Amino acid sequence: MDRVFSDKKAIFIFMLPGILFFLAIIAAPVIMSAYYSTQNWDGIGKSAFTGLENFKKLFVHNVDGFPLSVRNSFIFLAVSVFIQLPISLFFALLLARGVKWEGFFRGAYFVPVIISTVVIGQLWMKIYHPEYGLLNVVLNNIGLGGLTQKWLGDSKTALFASFVPILWQYVGYHMLLMYAAIKSVSPDIYEAAKIDGSGELSTAFRITLPLITPMLKVSVTFSAVGSLKVFDLIYVLTNGGPAGTTEVPSTLMVKTIFMSNQYGYGSAMAVFIIAECLLFTALINKLFGKVQVN
Repeated sequence: MDRVFSDKKAIFIFMLPGILFFLAIIAAPVIMSAYYSTQNWDGIGKSAFTGLENFKKLFVHNVDGFPLSVRNSFIFLAVSVFIQLPISLFFALLLARGVKWEGFFRGAYFVPVIISTVVIGQLWMKIYHPEYGLLNVVLNNIGLGGLTQKWLGDSKTALFASFVPILWQYVGYHMLLMYAAIKSVSPDIYEAAKIDGSGELSTAFRITLPLITPMLKVSVTFSAVGSLKVFDLIYVLTNGGPAGTTEVPSTLMVKTIFMSNQYGYGSAMAVFIIAECLLFTALINKLFGKVQVN
């Protein structure tokens, strides 16, 4: 086995299928999108080189609401990192203590993750329905009928209402990641802390969190990147409406390419999404690098 691992030719042969798959599925589309982003093309006829004009159009004299969609994606990012992840961490710490029916709760929290996004979208559309939706029915029955809304049809509530299903779906995913990291910490460390008189809150902040920092970085990265490129649930719930108040870059990109046939301009949106995901990933790695050093 050592001879195989030291053979560069053998290593290349074993890596070749993965490299080809990566180039065909990921690298090639990104390169093509970058090329099309410099073109004025409708997807059928001849294309014309426009340089960075499509990127300029994203923010300068913009008329399709792309800056608003970027703002909405940043709101999703902030809520995901500062609300969703703390909830996930709370549940992970709670379950890792060894509560009764720990296995049941661990599975129950993870169930939404494995449900189809379309199914989840349809489920929450029924919950939010202004006439027979569960949310409004409950509010009416407990005497809070004045709070009933057209949750997905009102520009004041649609963005918040769109986030709740996303939070519900992925809390269990991040909880399981953090739970696994907490469970990997040696019990001897906790036993020593308990002997030294450390309380549960102090142990969580001074021992558990520092030791699971690598997994926290993974969760923050997944949450941030997922928020910046969110598409499926928004598409199912509101399709960017009402009046573009829940539009995000990915939904606007799909409409621009496949409905307006502006392949060059839509590709510029795609390149922007890729660039901001890479930028935030680098920033998160740098931030957690400083935290680990300190």
